[in-house]
Amino acid sequence: MTHTNELSNCFRPGRRASLKALLVLPLLVSSFGFVRAQGALPTQVPGGTKLVVADQNEALQTLMQASGAQAKLSSAVSYANFLGGPAILEAFRAGALDLATVGNTPPIQAHAAGEQIPIVAARVSSETDYFLALRPGLKLSSLEELKGRSIAYGEGTGRQPFVLNALKLAGLTRKDVKLVPLRAADFPDAVRTGQVDVAALNEPHFSRYLADFADRGASALPKEQNDRLPKSLTYLYASKRALDDPAKAAAIREFVAAWIDANRWSHRNVDAWVDAYYVKRQNLRHADGRKIVESEGAFEFPLLASLIAKQQSLIDVIHEAGDLPKRLDARQEFDLRFDDVIAGKTN
Repeated sequence: MTHTNELSNCFRPGRRASLKALLVLPLLVSSFGFVRAQGALPTQVPGGTKLVVADQNEALQTLMQASGAQAKLSSAVSYANFLGGPAILEAFRAGALDLATVGNTPPIQAHAAGEQIPIVAARVSSETDYFLALRPGLKLSSLEELKGRSIAYGEGTGRQPFVLNALKLAGLTRKDVKLVPLRAADFPDAVRTGQVDVAALNEPHFSRYLADFADRGASALPKEQNDRLPKSLTYLYASKRALDDPAKAAAIREFVAAWIDANRWSHRNVDAWVDAYYVKRQNLRHADGRKIVESEGAFEFPLLASLIAKQQSLIDVIHEAGDLPKRLDARQEFDLRFDDVIAGKTN
């Protein structure tokens, strides 16, 4: 069972939700541990159990429905559409969400703000999450040429470490560029209108930008430069309140397994997935949608324990840039009980 609600309309602040602003709330304390390696997750989903799941660009609900994974769930799942991790975090803090799919940075943002929203599953791609789109007419050939440019900066989103890593690889610091704070939803318009020189765009926004503004000279940094950056890392994370509820914890366990199945289905059935999402939901041509899917590369679903070091490196990049008041411990961002579920889905 599934339906989409308008919950996200309640979490569209008029100004950017900044990580530093979130830190006005009580900070984490030493007992903030998320890691739970002992004890099995509940497996029985009682009748009437409900989950509210955050979505972005309607991608998750379309994936779950088109793959048939949704129909196999025992819980009733409703989806709320959001734009960006900060808005999703606000909804979690209001007690309005149980589960969300996000990039690699929102769990760090939640951790820093003292919110207990543990990571319960992950998807790693062989390609990057974002592409560095250039304003119409601008041509750059290397990361090093970002020096002196204005760059859209989405604090608290996956775009944040993506940009910081690009600068680091180029031997630059934030002092060498102009970082323009923007909401994730505003990135496409900002680069299109020349408000910024560079913006990290994900799909389908990236391909749509290049196609719609080709006549004005829209372009991007060459792929070989983009390939220097860290690969895509997508997380499912859940509220501690939901995980402490045996019925919801069992439903989340079931959802994690179904989500892995659904992602694998999308790569075994590319044409069906492209038609369901990119054509019917995003109004792209089938050929363009297929190009996007092929650009995503291959997916893997690693054990959470294996991702702790990678997550720590992301934390360190953000901390070194001065966007975190203290160095966080990545181990506290994972609920390792879900490794048994993930291991059970290994091909």
